[in-house]
Amino acid sequence: MTQRNHLILSISAACVLVIFVIEEFAPANVVGAYGYVLPILLVATLRSRALMLVTVLVCVAATYSGLLQPTKPGRFQAAVINRSVVAGVLLLVAYLGMSWEERKAREAEARAALARETENLLKANAQLVEAKDQLNRSERLAAVGQLVASVAHEVGTPLHSIAWHVQALAEAPTLTPEMKKQVTVIDEQLTRVVRIIQDLLSSTRPRQPQPSWLPVEHVISPAAVLMEPAFHAKEISFMVEIPAKLPLVWADAEKMHQVLVNVLANALAATSGRGSIKISAEAREASPDELDRGRRVVDAMSPFVVMILVQDTGCGMPETDAQQAFEPFFTTKAVGKGTGLGLFLSRETVVAHGGSLSLSSEIGRGTTVTITLPGLQSASKHAEERA
Repeated sequence: MTQRNHLILSISAACVLVIFVIEEFAPANVVGAYGYVLPILLVATLRSRALMLVTVLVCVAATYSGLLQPTKPGRFQAAVINRSVVAGVLLLVAYLGMSWEERKAREAEARAALARETENLLKANAQLVEAKDQLNRSERLAAVGQLVASVAHEVGTPLHSIAWHVQALAEAPTLTPEMKKQVTVIDEQLTRVVRIIQDLLSSTRPRQPQPSWLPVEHVISPAAVLMEPAFHAKEISFMVEIPAKLPLVWADAEKMHQVLVNVLANALAATSGRGSIKISAEAREASPDELDRGRRVVDAMSPFVVMILVQDTGCGMPETDAQQAFEPFFTTKAVGKGTGLGLFLSRETVVAHGGSLSLSSEIGRGTTVTITLPGLQSASKHAEERA
């Protein structure tokens, strides 16, 4: 029983006692017995039939106890009638009070039930909208999957032809060291494209990442080397900052290469000449959510994450566009300049690594893309720190 109920019962008992004492001193005045209505109404607010029955019996008994006091001759019969009227009033008040309170209780319960049903309907509606969006997204992805498979099949043959010519060019006796370096980059990227096409043709889903613990520079450097000439051609300052003694990062080098090239290409498209693009890495302690997400993929993860940041001084984008940036087929580029799948697929790849990919942007100030991946503090690094 709550403190409020204890208080109501205490007040009701005090009222019964006070009225009973008054009745003892003025037994002939039956008007005082009507005061028992007050404790009955108080107990009715507790909405307990058992307590109400006890209260009514006590009040009726206390009402008739006044008959035990001596009265004037010939007045006893009138006293019985008067007190019976009081007892009837008390019973009526008890019935009406309980009926009123029970009705209020039913109404409150009905309102609560209606609120629960309304909440359930709103949740069901939200789930229905989400399911509809997912279905639409799946249909669009299925359509683009068929298109990609068709295009991949047609593109495969000329790519093989290009690869053969590049290999022949690499064996030319007049090739300078600088040209040989450029031909090597072209050959590596052609091999990568051929492998991606084979993945698309061999399965309805792209190859799942096969990560391992790698130094951060092994993940960043290939993409930086590939994109650097494009930045210089556009007169964009390009910086790479990778601190020493970073934890190892859980990554599939090929998959993360695709992610970084896509992010750097977006930064290149958004940044005008004389701007700057910076790719950096840093480590920090993992949050509980990041630790849980990472250890679902790799048990050996240390309580660290490695963040790879790509920052540009480009045009930026409004908040509404930034929120939609990871939706499939959403793009701010001109028609024919982008499919709207790059960031969507990149985030899917990073999530498959047990990490996350986020974006922050401000119009006129630029955009920062943050890739967070599980980290591992190697034994050699621990030894260096202890030394």
